[in-house]
Amino acid sequence: MSFTLEAPLAYKILDSYFENVSYVKGAEASEADKSVFAALSEGPSAEAYPHLARWYAHIAAVQGLITKDAAAAPAAAPAAAAEEEDDDLDLFGSDDEEVDEEAEKLKAQRVAEYNAKKAGKPKPTAKTTVTLEVKPWDDETDMEELTKAVKSIEMDGLLWGGSQLVAIGYGIKKLQINCVVEDDKVLLDDLSDKILEFEDFVQSVDVAAMQKI
Repeated sequence: MSFTLEAPLAYKILDSYFENVSYVKGAEASEADKSVFAALSEGPSAEAYPHLARWYAHIAAVQGLITKDAAAAPAAAPAAAAEEEDDDLDLFGSDDEEVDEEAEKLKAQRVAEYNAKKAGKPKPTAKTTVTLEVKPWDDETDMEELTKAVKSIEMDGLLWGGSQLVAIGYGIKKLQINCVVEDDKVLLDDLSDKILEFEDFVQSVDVAAMQKI
């Protein structure tokens, strides 16, 4: 029993078959290839049936029967493949450039927002903890009054802290007092001058220690 397939359907079946094999059977051209080749009424289109066209051109070359269609087939197949590769290959990388451009715009926007936020944020006030040593004239100086006089000094950015009397010999004690000053508002030289204005009590003023906070 024999039957005949219509050419388009037959070509489609053969094209699918030759996608993974080089010959009808075996590892080289055989009579089976010649028989199938002879049964095809015309050379298959490389565009429509690339795998079948490749096989057809090869068998035609083996038999020395290179027809016009067969000769064009091997050239057409690579051309079609090259065209497909060209479609996939973006020589200019336009998509990547667009993505990079958008990323750069977003980055610039984020930086601008950060800088604006930072500029509007008040800077922390620089402060210093200072320990002053105030020496009296002699052992008859009223140290309680001296301490009150020193603590009576008021300046913007000045905050007095704890104090103590420290013996320095011969019955004389000095006042050791802590304070916190804002660096932009209070100069230690100015503060020392104000303390020295209590000349009835104060002989000298020294900075014993200071630390930024």
